[in-house]
Amino acid sequence: MLQSMLQEAGRAGALLTIDLRALRANYRYLQGRLGKAACGAAVKADAYGLGAIPVSKALVDEGCRHLFVAQLEEAISLRAHIPRDVAIYVMHGSPVGYEAEFIEYGCTPVLNSLDQIAAWRKLAQERQENLPAVIQIDTGMARMGLSQAELITWLNDFSITDGIDVRYAMSHLACAEDQLDPMNQMQLKSFQNLLAQLRQHYPGLKASFSNSSGIFLGTDFHFDLARPGAALYGVAPVAGQASPMHSVVQLQGRIIQTREIPMGASVGYSKTWRATQPSKIATVSVGYADGWLRSLSNCGVAHITGVEVPMVGNVSMDTITLNVSHVDPQLLYSGALVDLICPNNTVDQVAKRAGTIGYEILTSLGPRYQRHYVD
Repeated sequence: MLQSMLQEAGRAGALLTIDLRALRANYRYLQGRLGKAACGAAVKADAYGLGAIPVSKALVDEGCRHLFVAQLEEAISLRAHIPRDVAIYVMHGSPVGYEAEFIEYGCTPVLNSLDQIAAWRKLAQERQENLPAVIQIDTGMARMGLSQAELITWLNDFSITDGIDVRYAMSHLACAEDQLDPMNQMQLKSFQNLLAQLRQHYPGLKASFSNSSGIFLGTDFHFDLARPGAALYGVAPVAGQASPMHSVVQLQGRIIQTREIPMGASVGYSKTWRATQPSKIATVSVGYADGWLRSLSNCGVAHITGVEVPMVGNVSMDTITLNVSHVDPQLLYSGALVDLICPNNTVDQVAKRAGTIGYEILTSLGPRYQRHYVD
């Protein structure tokens, strides 16, 4: 098996290593900050591109009992590999007409509208049993969850949830990565007030509020269940502060070939970079088709045995080009690996150069990488 894996890694243009030990350590760290509150995990979008099945298995082994995905199909794919006593929540709720599949696959919908609540209640009545659900409330993000008008309808008529076992009331923070943003406190107060009203009818109703960054806002934001995602995978949770999270991913691309170019020669599409002196250029088998964003053209970097080298020219569909003029030529053989994401060039640093966020870097990592899990 090891020989087969090494052969596959050699055939691939790039190697993506996912350190499940670091993932586990990040989970333990976040759970430690939460105290008595439970630490769930957002494993949507294939665990942010790292592989929902191996990532979820590692988190469950570490004690996680609450997994969050976005879509029903994600939940169905994951359920076959996860014990039934681990809850899988579908944050988009049920597609119209597919409510019964939640029962079949043992998944819990997050109900975001009165229409979704009505469809779930109808199924509960047909089955003559209480069906579990989470109800999401919009506290200012204006994305998903009951609007203020829908919430008022619910507060005035609790019968609309007859037959629904409301496990959690949930909301989502919009600006938690910026600890000084006043919207954090505004949303917190709104959520606390709503919970107080709901608990008059649902005594002991549990609540879920914090994402990764919300965990770092303090205990008032923790409630009963947190839903970290990006921090688990090594993305810094607080803007402007050193990250306490372990790096989980390492991305290495392979050198296809190198060439000497004279002063004045251009590199790549549209001639966006031109050599100011004779230079050595290495072509690496990673491009925007692999999720290496085109916005990294002429501003990205790579590392070769710790030496930083600049990315020159535009990112192509399948390749990037590096100026390796000052690198030991013995390190530049065909098939040699160069570090694109590593401790010297973290996901957050790559994102900053690309003008985006670490979330997009991770979720863009394409299927052509040979993925290698370390545990």
